[in-house]
This record gives sequence, C-alpha cells and structure tokens, in this order.
Amino acid sequence: MNTMQTIAIWAIPVLFAITLHEVAHGWAARHYGDHTAAIMGRLSLNPIRHIDVFGTILVPAVLIILVGFGFGWAKPVPVNFNQLRNPKRDMIWVAAAGPAANLVMALAWAMIMKIGLLLPGQSEWVATPLILAGQAGIIINLVLFLLNLLPVPPLDGGRILTGLAPARFTGFLTRIEPIGMFIVFGLLALGGLKVILYPPLRFLSSMIGGFFGIPI
Repeated sequence: MNTMQTIAIWAIPVLFAITLHEVAHGWAARHYGDHTAAIMGRLSLNPIRHIDVFGTILVPAVLIILVGFGFGWAKPVPVNFNQLRNPKRDMIWVAAAGPAANLVMALAWAMIMKIGLLLPGQSEWVATPLILAGQAGIIINLVLFLLNLLPVPPLDGGRILTGLAPARFTGFLTRIEPIGMFIVFGLLALGGLKVILYPPLRFLSSMIGGFFGIPI
C-alpha cells in the first residue's frame, strides 16, 4: 500500500476521532451548565469547524508517512469552567467525555471492520475499505483514548487529576499546564510515549479483537 492510499484510509477515522472527541467535551460542558461551545457554534459535527491545520492535517500526515499510523488534535472546544454548576467536580466529567467518546468510537469501528469481514468474497471492493478503515479507526481512537488520559495538563487526564486532587495541589498543576504539551512532545521524541502507551494499547486491542473476532 502506497503513502497516498494509507493517508486516504486514515483520513476519515482521524477526522471522526478528533471531531467527536472535541464535540463530546462541548456536549458535557453544556450538560453541566456551560454553553460557551454551543454559543460559538462548536457543537457541530462538521469537521471543518474543528480543524487545526497543524494538529489535524500536518501532524497526522507526517506520522502516517513516518511510522504508518497517525494521531492528531482539533481546535479545543472552549469551556468556561467557572460556568459549570460545580466547577471542580464537573470538570472531571467534561474532561472524561472526550476519551470516553474515543473508546465508544473504537468499538463502533470494530463493528464496521467485522461487517467488512463478514461480507461475501464478491464484495471485496466494499469489504476491503471497511476492514482497513475499521482497523485504522480502532487504533487511532485507542491511541487518543490513552494519550488524553495521561495526567499532564492540558490533556484530559490532567484536567481529571486537577478535579480529583486536593486544593493544595491544583496550583502546581496549573503552573505546569503551559509546558504540558512540550512534555508530551518530549516523551514522543524520546520514545517514552511508546513505552507508556504500547502495553495498554496492546491489551485493549486484544480485548476488542477477541470480543468481535477480528484481527487488529
């Protein structure tokens, strides 16, 4: 499979993964009292409203070319935590909504892949794209699920940790937030992300593969 075919297969799963991740944050925020995302039109499922040229297009494309799979991010959905009915508690659920959406999407792509595998041989022209896109959808969503749960602000795991941590620790977490993404990219460059993410990624992939009877 050439590079353009690989990018074409990954494009839709990546767009869905990052779009629904961000929209899930907005939906959860609205549920708990903050309507900022709704007012700014960011609860739309239209990917164009959420695309970040660097994180949505360039980074995934480069990673697909270099390592064979990609992940990325969209423009963060704006959330005003002060508008939440109980900011410290509700931020946990707002932050968790994004990774939860990715986990649900991984299961949905597994079903799509299973459908592709069940199609008769003469339907290969339909089955093959479903299988390949399904496999890509499972991987990207599990990677985003695990990556975003890292306890580093401003990742969702950092937000969850901030909501759970005693008040005396929240100041420290707030101070490291501006350098949080540098920490993540440093781990990526040094190979630390692979060490951290690969074992749970392999476990979840095998669980989903075993449950649906599909090769991942």
